[in-house]
Amino acid sequence: MTKLMVNSEKCKGCLLCINGCPVNAISTSKKINEKGYEVIQVDETKCKKCGICISICPDYVFEIL
Repeated sequence: MTKLMVNSEKCKGCLLCINGCPVNAISTSKKINEKGYEVIQVDETKCKKCGICISICPDYVFEIL
């Protein structure tokens, strides 16, 4: 089974992934990373592992394993 990994320390809170997700599986987490950015979270029950978030993220936050 594949899993979407999120490296929230790389996230800069641009929200491009939220706007690009076709199943609305990504949202803000209300957590702040060490760089001071509000980071995202992924609802694994909704995520289809389509890879759109990977291709749209400028900060390489996502990885599918």
